[in-house]
Amino acid sequence: MKNNLVVVLMTAALAFIGTISLNATDFSVANPKDIALFPQQNAYRNKLDLSGIWNFQLDPQGVGETEGWQNGLPNPASIAVPGSWNDQLDQQHNYLGYSWYETTTYVPTAWQGSDIGLRVGSAVYMAKVWINGQPVGMHEGGHLPFAFRINNYIKWGAENRVTIMVENMIRPDRVPGNIDGGEMSRTNFPNNNYDFFPYSGLHRAVWLYSVPREHIADITLTTDFSGNTGRIKAVVEKVGSVNAGRIVVKDKQGRQVATAALRFKGAEAQAEISVPDVQLWSTENPYLYEVTASLEKGSRTVDSYTLQTGVRTIRVEGDQLLLNDKPIHLKGFGKHEDFPIFGRGVAQPVMIRDFGLMKWLGANSFRTSHYPYDESVYAEADKQGILIIDEMPSVGLGFFDEDANINRRKELCNQYLEEMITRDKNHPSIIIWCVANEPSPKALGSNVMGGRSDADEKENRIAKEFLGDLVHRAKAADPSRLSAFVGVMGGPAEWMEECDIILINRYYGWYTNNGNFSMAKMYFNGELDKLHNDLKKPIIVTEFGADAIAGHHANEDEMFSEEFQQMMINSYLDIANTKPFVSGMMIWAFADFRTSQALMRVAGKNLKGVFTQDRRPKMAAHLLKKRWVDEVKGNY
Repeated sequence: MKNNLVVVLMTAALAFIGTISLNATDFSVANPKDIALFPQQNAYRNKLDLSGIWNFQLDPQGVGETEGWQNGLPNPASIAVPGSWNDQLDQQHNYLGYSWYETTTYVPTAWQGSDIGLRVGSAVYMAKVWINGQPVGMHEGGHLPFAFRINNYIKWGAENRVTIMVENMIRPDRVPGNIDGGEMSRTNFPNNNYDFFPYSGLHRAVWLYSVPREHIADITLTTDFSGNTGRIKAVVEKVGSVNAGRIVVKDKQGRQVATAALRFKGAEAQAEISVPDVQLWSTENPYLYEVTASLEKGSRTVDSYTLQTGVRTIRVEGDQLLLNDKPIHLKGFGKHEDFPIFGRGVAQPVMIRDFGLMKWLGANSFRTSHYPYDESVYAEADKQGILIIDEMPSVGLGFFDEDANINRRKELCNQYLEEMITRDKNHPSIIIWCVANEPSPKALGSNVMGGRSDADEKENRIAKEFLGDLVHRAKAADPSRLSAFVGVMGGPAEWMEECDIILINRYYGWYTNNGNFSMAKMYFNGELDKLHNDLKKPIIVTEFGADAIAGHHANEDEMFSEEFQQMMINSYLDIANTKPFVSGMMIWAFADFRTSQALMRVAGKNLKGVFTQDRRPKMAAHLLKKRWVDEVKGNY
């Protein structure tokens, strides 16, 4: 208790210091529109990856800004970017507070005359940026990029200092955070309100890039088809006075299959493009077309940008989820960006290995639980035909504390939704926007057996308005995909009424009916029928599973054994197979991952992975291969 009190007091003090520090200078706030197009290298654009070894210094007293650390760190260590700070250096695994990153770079002289930008892939949780000691801008919220134009701050023909201050304190007015009264925030260390470790730092690459002064600012592609003809609708936004351009579509062999002129009205142009003899994108045939938009002055091209897209549709009809008008059943996982030493930092060899393991198991889908992943993950899913539920960082939301906290969390969720869709909207692999994971009433678990908890009238009204608004915002921004949130076990079913499809996490036999699996199966079977009868929409079970200590074996009814995990997964899959309205089963989790410390988290990890954290298969992985691959192929 004494240690927890010290942590609470330190966090409160740091939050007070942070309020002073973060407002000490007038910083511009990042604009989501500036992350619409990932930096690209071509004849008109340039990019420079600043990944590598940076200078790094902790600032536990929050004095760095007032002492001028933006002009040079006084006593730096070395740190790798991208990567979490937690496990790279000693004595900072559980650190909550300010940290400073610093590197230097030349801006190539050939870039003069262009707009120069700095793009930070992810800084958890709050970041401020300086160039050569001058304040550039700030951004709140990890797991999504932010960018600033930096022409006014750089030096040509000389080194430029890039300084980023990152702050990761956990507070009830943040998303995610630690809501007062939340169960996990009372017992976890660090005290967060979500079941994964609060890794912090610069988790993804930092890019220096250039675009022409008159340039393409955004491209939005939506697709459809009729018979053998595909349709691509392109909306192109630009900066500058150029009022003409072109869209060109090429197939995998590089042959031009369609083209259309762009005529701008103000800053926007639209084009409808027909693709003859279309190859539809699917899990079996992830066919990608190359789409290039260009701006033209007379016969001269002044800018271009190339995307890859797949022509496909996703919708719900009755009890079915339809990909290209054909029923699709999701077989997959919830995952985390989590690996030893890297923490939540980008580890592309691990990403490639994960896709290979999913294919080995016969999986066709995963959730980006519980935040958007690095851009390279979506590009690879596009290539490999893996379907994605793309999820915002809005995990562990509550609606029972102070109105000011709730309102601030709603502002942040609206920001995250805009950023996520702005960044990810052109990936054919993404089929569902998930706007929250497990929003919970204060009385969670008061009636778990019936599949719901009671919320008081005010809490119920706030939650339905909050969540329904996010679902509708996602639909308004992108009507071509489904929109939903993941319902918590024991949560009110009526909160999900506005969702296009029902996503639920269920753990009968683990968190309830502990080890009593005959009772667990009865509850799971009954609740699926009840939810479908009440909501009359397809259901995807987005989490189910059991912790298993790798190498621990026992009789099937012993919790934490590999046999128990295998039995639980097998039984849930069997029950779901009897329900024609169940459109997917996504096991929690793909691999073991780090969490805050708690009594139910052995060695500070969630052990529900069918692979260990370093990707060694447990018995459950072999079970899934048998069910999803071998039995389908007739090998058993």
